[in-house]
Amino acid sequence: MSDRTGIFAGDDPFAIARSWLAEAEDTETNDPNAIALSTVDTNGMPNVRMVLLKDIEDDGFVFFTNYGSVKASEIDATGRAAFVLHWKSLRRQIRVRGIVRREDGEKADTYYRSRSLKSRLGAWASRQSQPLSSRTALMAEVAKVTAQQGTDPARPEFWGGYHIAPLEIEFWADGAFRLHDRFRWTRDEVGTEWHVVRLNP
Repeated sequence: MSDRTGIFAGDDPFAIARSWLAEAEDTETNDPNAIALSTVDTNGMPNVRMVLLKDIEDDGFVFFTNYGSVKASEIDATGRAAFVLHWKSLRRQIRVRGIVRREDGEKADTYYRSRSLKSRLGAWASRQSQPLSSRTALMAEVAKVTAQQGTDPARPEFWGGYHIAPLEIEFWADGAFRLHDRFRWTRDEVGTEWHVVRLNP
């Protein structure tokens, strides 16, 4: 670990991740917090989609979604997920694999209240991942829930967050002649000691 210096330095992977994201917020044109989230269905077939990472806590990564979505059903079935954060502007990426639990208490309420009114009403109106006859039908549902919920809608029970507690985090930075720098952090269980190794490019 003696050569883990510069952007890779530190004993807290979550602090390193927050530092990298803060840099990306100054350089990335759109959605520096966009992650490619991977799950698997009951047949082991993988799924991947872009979602927005909303927090890097001291022990995990948090995003929010509709609990009726495909991603939610697959996470609830396995309790596991993986994602990658990739920044073209910085030529860096972070890969994460871990254990997932719902974040559907006060933190979810607080984040929901921070969203725009239209986004909050949209969460009520959308039956995420379910078939939709037309955009007109969706807008009609938005109008319906607007009349029902008013200007201060509560968070729907079917909408909330997920907290990913990683068992593996890999920090990658582009190197000359494709001799990239890669450091993989692993631990046997959540809350146990991290082990860090440098990987070949």
